[in-house]
Amino acid sequence: MLFEDVLEEYMYHCRARGFTDKTIKNKNQEYKQLKQFLKEKRAITELESITVHDLKAYVRVKQKDGLQAQSIVSMFKMIKAFFSWCEREGYIKENIAKKVETPKLPKKVLKGFTVDDVQAMIDAFSYKNYLEARNKAIIAMLSDCGLRAMEIRGLLSVNVKETNILINGKGNKERIGFISPALKRILIKYERLKKQYFQDKLTTDHYFLSYTGNDISHVALDNVIKEAGKRANITGKRVSPHTFRHFFSVQCILNGIDIFSLSKLLGHSELSTTQRYLQSLEDFELIEKAMPSSPLMNMRK
Repeated sequence: MLFEDVLEEYMYHCRARGFTDKTIKNKNQEYKQLKQFLKEKRAITELESITVHDLKAYVRVKQKDGLQAQSIVSMFKMIKAFFSWCEREGYIKENIAKKVETPKLPKKVLKGFTVDDVQAMIDAFSYKNYLEARNKAIIAMLSDCGLRAMEIRGLLSVNVKETNILINGKGNKERIGFISPALKRILIKYERLKKQYFQDKLTTDHYFLSYTGNDISHVALDNVIKEAGKRANITGKRVSPHTFRHFFSVQCILNGIDIFSLSKLLGHSELSTTQRYLQSLEDFELIEKAMPSSPLMNMRK
């Protein structure tokens, strides 16, 4: 079976699964490079002719080209996903990509936000105009709900309820997020200014809008978050949606939520993904969390 034909079928499978345009684009780009390598360097056009040695050679080429270890690992995950699908579909007997070693990555612990950091970033914006109120609401929701960047940008007004929000996550998987009274107070003020600002103006159905009434772009959201960090003088930490999501995760665990519930709140398909968020718990935080669960302390009650 032609490798090119199977790739085409797999990409339709990915689209049917609801993968984002960005993911589809990245996959297409990587598979195009792999197909070119196999055809020009290994004289292979048939899926069944690809061996472990061919895939290992492809990884070596990437390394010689100077591709960073993280990029190689990310790239090969896409290749492994393709061969895994081929195995499930019965096109190959086994996923040969599983036998290919990729570079080992050092485990980096994300230096997360403190409660004071987040409060300072929320307080960095006021209610003096629509954009200020919108930015405050964005930072507050990222902190209190743990949304991904694409999720907060795509959030629709109709899905923001009294005490919860309906989130459209990765792969079009829906989940519920909860609105605390503290967040609700900020959202009420934001909604009031939003209504005044866009009175008699056409807008999209998104909850957070640009000043022209359109949905917020990825760059615009990034600028809002960077501005929050700048105003609050946050240094030595990555100021990004991911770091807010990490803050949400750590605070949930410290406040007693079990990892299974947290994984559901975050919209993770794998529990291991959630566990990585917890590697940055500082020693003093672990002590505070461990103290109430001490068997001896509880026996004395």
